Amino acid sequence: MTIRIYHNPRCSKSRKTLELLQASGVQPEVVAYLEAPPGEETLLELAGLLARPLKKLLRTGEEEFKAAQDSLDLDDDKLLARWLQQHPRVLERPIVVDSASGRAIIGRPPENVLELLPK
Repeated sequence: MTIRIYHNPRCSKSRKTLELLQASGVQPEVVAYLEAPPGEETLLELAGLLARPLKKLLRTGEEEFKAAQDSLDLDDDKLLARWLQQHPRVLERPIVVDSASGRAIIGRPPENVLELLPK
């Protein structure tokens, strides 16, 4: 099982999701996405795996989003991915990807991640 978590260690939901994975015996690849933001193609791929438009992966309460929302075209995924790469704090978190099954989930609530684990 190949699991990757886009993780923010300062986020309680992200920490809890990582703990649940580890308690289930999974040692995921941890991507510190604030330090190494995912590229445009990766962001578009994540949206596809989550079966959501990219605009649904935005944390609209973040100040960075509020400051830019009037100038953003939320319906242009390519431009939005470019902007999000520059403002990774706005990305919903945590995102957990199971590359073997081609599935992903947002760990809000953290227990959502259990859907990716074998029964």
